[in-house]
Amino acid sequence: MTRPFMIIVGFGAFGELVARILADHADIAINDPSPKAQDKARALDIAVVDVSAVARADLIVLAVPASGLEDCLTGLSAFLRSGQVMIDTCSIKEEPVRLMRAILPETVEIVATHPMFGPQTARNGISGLQMVICPVRGQKWRPLAHFLRSVLGLQVLVTTPEEHDRQAAVTQGLTHLLAHALGNFEHSPKIRTRSFELLMEAVAMVSSDAPEVFEAIVRGNRYVPEVRRILLNALEGSNKTT
Repeated sequence: MTRPFMIIVGFGAFGELVARILADHADIAINDPSPKAQDKARALDIAVVDVSAVARADLIVLAVPASGLEDCLTGLSAFLRSGQVMIDTCSIKEEPVRLMRAILPETVEIVATHPMFGPQTARNGISGLQMVICPVRGQKWRPLAHFLRSVLGLQVLVTTPEEHDRQAAVTQGLTHLLAHALGNFEHSPKIRTRSFELLMEAVAMVSSDAPEVFEAIVRGNRYVPEVRRILLNALEGSNKTT
């Protein structure tokens, strides 16, 4: 069986994780203008290609921040051909889907995804971790979902961009809001409970995220303001005496 040719656009920490996970299943190249990213790819024996090479790819995986997605898609669109599959990995889904629908040729299939893990949480393997898939255009998401589930062992959740963002506003938005707030407190008191230690472990899992990840999750998700309001009201309520 012929191995698919996949180009990963963006070779930061997550792009590198994707390349490592899929190295045994696809022929991989990366496209990234950063000399540092290119050097890292070559050190891992991964080909570096220019943007025009996306015309040869079966799959294009976008591992770029949500803030840079529009420019990225605009730069790629002229080189795309019918039947290719475009996969984004942004932490929010409604706005990336809107952009992909608006910018990409109608003959390109679109699969919006959100791996619910990153380099830190995947350091012991990805089997059993969650992968959200939002089918947007075409049917090739079905064999992709089967591969992710049966070969990589991921827990695949198929949903809409709207439902993803609504639930992620709590599971990610709330976590990042709390982590941001807890950054103002002392993290290493000698008097500590196990529950505090677990809380700090959760904070540590997101504290290394790039600033643009926080921006996308907290400011790019239209459901997060309501989550913040509920949180603030609950905190205010805890100060009231009866």
